[in-house]
Amino acid sequence: MNDSPPAALEDPVTPAGLGAPLERQSEDHRGRDLDRSLLRGLAWTGAARWATQLLSWASTVVVARLLTPTDYGLVGMALVYLSFMQLVNEFGLGAAIVTLRDLTEDQIARLGGLALLLSCGFVAVSAVLAGPVATFFGEATVRWLIIAYSLSFVTSAFQTLPRSLLQRDLDFRRLAWVDGAEALVQTAGTLTLALVGLRYWALVLGLLIARITGATLLNAWRPHRLAWPRRVDIVGESVTFGWHLVLARVAWYVYSNADFAVVGRVLGKAALGAYTLGWTISSIPVDRVTSLVGSVTPAVLSAVQHDRLALQRYLQSLTEGLALVTFPAAVGIALIADEFVVVVLGEHWRPALVPLQLLALSAALRSVSPLLPPVIVATGHTRRNLQFNVLAAVILPLLFYLGTYWGTAGVAAAWVVGHPVVVMSVYLAYALHVTGLRLSGYLRSLSPAAGATFLMAAVVLSVRFASLSTWPMNVRLGTQVLSGVAAYVAIVYFAHGARLRALWSLVREMRT
Repeated sequence: MNDSPPAALEDPVTPAGLGAPLERQSEDHRGRDLDRSLLRGLAWTGAARWATQLLSWASTVVVARLLTPTDYGLVGMALVYLSFMQLVNEFGLGAAIVTLRDLTEDQIARLGGLALLLSCGFVAVSAVLAGPVATFFGEATVRWLIIAYSLSFVTSAFQTLPRSLLQRDLDFRRLAWVDGAEALVQTAGTLTLALVGLRYWALVLGLLIARITGATLLNAWRPHRLAWPRRVDIVGESVTFGWHLVLARVAWYVYSNADFAVVGRVLGKAALGAYTLGWTISSIPVDRVTSLVGSVTPAVLSAVQHDRLALQRYLQSLTEGLALVTFPAAVGIALIADEFVVVVLGEHWRPALVPLQLLALSAALRSVSPLLPPVIVATGHTRRNLQFNVLAAVILPLLFYLGTYWGTAGVAAAWVVGHPVVVMSVYLAYALHVTGLRLSGYLRSLSPAAGATFLMAAVVLSVRFASLSTWPMNVRLGTQVLSGVAAYVAIVYFAHGARLRALWSLVREMRT
């Protein structure tokens, strides 16, 4: 990989009507096939994840009432370490299988064996490091949480081959069923274990049960043999590709989780519990949508990595679609957070209020930025992707530490300021460079959602000020939510109806 654009990206695009007609027809047909795969992948994955979303959200609220901020804080301390190890454990081998299309069956089998071997090694490493991590946080319980959680490394390794192969095959239907099954099992398991009084263990064991379920389904639907990785040179290109991605993911992990480490170390476990719940709720609508798109787009983008026009089209359309869903959800959470916390979560979660509001505002931009790194990686600029992540890993933790002077609200505010300046701006500039898309074109993709969300916010605030103080708080909250949803849907329909109808026509066309 190198940092200069591939030669194919520097060639001018042949105008329609010139060149070989059969070749152009073949390219158009291939483009329609990719569009169909993308839309079907989004549809299947979206249906599965949104079908479980309401149940998951309701379960989070119930579990939050059963557990305490200290329970969430203990698990949050363990996850600071475990999330990092999960990234290293995977070693980027899954992404290598998806992107490098010329791998042989033997190479794929050896990559699967290497993934399993690495996961067992990392379980042993976690058992050794669990004690020092617990000492760092000053909580002995964290040691046993890390040891139990580390078993998920092995289940993830058993998922690497079948999941990657299904992505490469564009079989998003089965992937959607697996993800939906995992979400349902984790929701039901966590809630059941919390009801029987297992406290923080409910959060740990619920995840493990879900991971085992997912690994079982994946290997049943897309089995592939494993081979002992005796000769690393046979899979050298894949290992190098994965190593580049691992370094970038490590840097991403540092800045994405530094806030939890800083809050836990400087402000304590109760503050971390409130901050963690605020992050969880603010990210629920955003994470589901971005993970939906992120699970589908890499395979499609890698197939069109030398086609600038196709990359522009996918970047614009996906950005517009993401923003239309996530902008109103994120801003809406920020608007109703004060009454939501009291009515739904209870008075003891008031410390999570201000972090929730600020993190929800930050989530709006964080929802569209994950589209940018896959574009950069798919076009061969892995080194630049690594450099951008390292830059963020250096600057953002410093901002989080400075934010602790104002408590958890200051740390959340560091996201509001730091992410757009340090992360999104540099990724966006380079993604526009490699795709040839103008900034004005990108901003046009955001304008429908931004304008409609602004008007929706005005409606919600007007309803709040017009509501009688004698109304019960739950009635006031429900009125604001319903008015905001109705206003946003009406604004989008009347202001951008033509674009919605064009999108629906495209969906219908892709079904034929």
